[in-house]
Amino acid sequence: MKHFVLASILAGALALPAAAADYTIMAPAAPGGGWDQTARSLQTALQEEGISGNVQVVNVPGAGGTIGLAQFASQQKGNPNALIVGGYVMVGAILTNQSPVTLKDVTPIARLTGEYEAIVVPASSEIQSIDQLVEKLKADPGSVSWAGGSAGGTDHIAVGLLAKAADVDPTKINYIAYSGGGEALAAILGSQVTAGISSYGEFQSQVEAGTLRLLAISSEERIEGVDAPTLKEAGYDVVLQNWRMVAAAPGLSDEQKAAVLADIEKLAKSATWQETLKTKGWADTYLAGDAFVEQLDKDVSATETVLKDIGLVK
Repeated sequence: MKHFVLASILAGALALPAAAADYTIMAPAAPGGGWDQTARSLQTALQEEGISGNVQVVNVPGAGGTIGLAQFASQQKGNPNALIVGGYVMVGAILTNQSPVTLKDVTPIARLTGEYEAIVVPASSEIQSIDQLVEKLKADPGSVSWAGGSAGGTDHIAVGLLAKAADVDPTKINYIAYSGGGEALAAILGSQVTAGISSYGEFQSQVEAGTLRLLAISSEERIEGVDAPTLKEAGYDVVLQNWRMVAAAPGLSDEQKAAVLADIEKLAKSATWQETLKTKGWADTYLAGDAFVEQLDKDVSATETVLKDIGLVK
C-alpha cells in the first residue's frame, strides 16, 4: 500500500506542468515614465495570465537607462529570471553617453510597443499652436525650453529634427533632460519650461483633463481620438515613433533563451496584454528573436546618423 501511495504521488508530480518562472524586471528609469509603465504592465500581464507566479519590478534610474543597463549586464549574467525593459531612448543614450555597456551586452528578446511623440504646453500657456511655438524657436532658440527624457533619447531627437525642419540650428536648442516621466511632467505642469515632449501616453490623461494643451504629434497621419495635427501636416517633415523592448540577461543557454522567448510570446498574444495596449494607447509592434536583433542593428546605425546630424554625437 505504501509503495502504491508513493508511486501515485510520484506519478502526480511528474504530470504537473513545470513551475512558472519568477521574474524580476528592471525599469532603468525613475517611477512614472514609459519604461516604468512598461515594466509594471508586463508584471501585471505575466501574473494575471499565469505565465509567471511572481514578478518584481525594480527601478534603477539615470543616464538614459545606461546606469541600469550596466548594472543589469554585470550582476545578472546567466540568470534566466532577470529581464530589463528599454527602447529607442536607450539606443540614443548609449551613443551620447559613450556607454561602455551596450545592448550587445544583454540578450534582446522582443520589441513590444510603439508610441508617437507628443508636443505639449501647459493649459495656461499663451502658445496655442505648433506654429506659434516654432515662431518663438526661430526668433530665439535658447528662449524656448523643452522638458523631455534623457539626453540623446527619442524626445531629444524629435526636438532636434523639428528644429532642423524649421531651419533652426539644432545644436542651439534649450533641451532639459529628466530621468523620469513624472519629473518632466511636474516641470511642464508647473510652467518651469516652455514646452514638453514625450510619448503621447505619458501626457494623455493631463491632455484629456485639460491641464495640458496638445500642439502636435509625430505620427505619419492623424491618430483617431487625438485632437492635434501631425508635425508633417503642420509643414514640418518629422515622423518619429518611440519603441520599447524587453531583454534578458547575458550568458543564457539556448534553452534558457528559448524559455524566455516563449513566455514573452505568450504575454504578447494574451488578452491582458492586448487590453493593456488599448488602454495605454500603445501600438503593437511585436517583433521577437533574430528578426528583432537584425532590426535593432539597423536602428542603432540610423540613430547614430541622426545624432551626428543634430550635433549630439561627433
